[in-house]
Amino acid sequence: MTLRVHRLQNDPDAPFPDAALALREPDGLLAVGGDLSPTRLLNAYRSGIFPWYSDGQPILWWSPDPRMVFRTDGVHLASRFRRQLRASGWTLRADTAFDAVVSACATAPRPGQSGTWITRDMASAYDRLHRLGHAHSVEVFDGAALVGGIYGVAVGRMFFGESMFSARPGGSKAALAGLAQLLAGWGWPLIDAQVENEHLVRMGAEPMPRSAFLDKVNALTRMPGRSGPWAAAMGERPAASVVGAPGD
Repeated sequence: MTLRVHRLQNDPDAPFPDAALALREPDGLLAVGGDLSPTRLLNAYRSGIFPWYSDGQPILWWSPDPRMVFRTDGVHLASRFRRQLRASGWTLRADTAFDAVVSACATAPRPGQSGTWITRDMASAYDRLHRLGHAHSVEVFDGAALVGGIYGVAVGRMFFGESMFSARPGGSKAALAGLAQLLAGWGWPLIDAQVENEHLVRMGAEPMPRSAFLDKVNALTRMPGRSGPWAAAMGERPAASVVGAPGD
């Protein structure tokens, strides 16, 4: 049996193949090649496609079915962690330590995974997007120490999560909850979480059929978004703000 994977043209403006043509196994593999230019990456996200590959491989482009998403009003934090967060002195910021968040995500140990898909080229590509105002991070600090974070790409009113990390237990949970709080306040309904894992499911991620996800992405990415850095919009707020008052 021949597996059909599309080879991208050299022109970064060339359209991606229809995501519905992605393979069933491996789930979501759609295309190979191309580059990580800002134009190509933004076109990919608008099409519901993301890059994921390891050192030594060509660039691989994916659109799995189903797609895992968080509703920005539906991130779940366990009661015990909510109590811990209320008692912490952690604070939330945005876009003040983007490179540090990406670096920490690249080096964070992950069960069942050796090495990292956040290669030097990938990190450089997202740094370029960040400097152009398209890629953003939410950071969790304990004083001056970075204890957790998440980063991803915003197009229109859609946020595409890429990776998150914890330097202290719960750091990534606080970062995700802080991101969701920020986006919900702007009326952005979804965070793309790409593929399923137990950690995401415990925090409220849900599977969405690819066809429905693509419809959402098509509509949300056409809406006016937030250009430039998000640091001022987030400010420096207590991480405890994401869980509200006791009894909420």
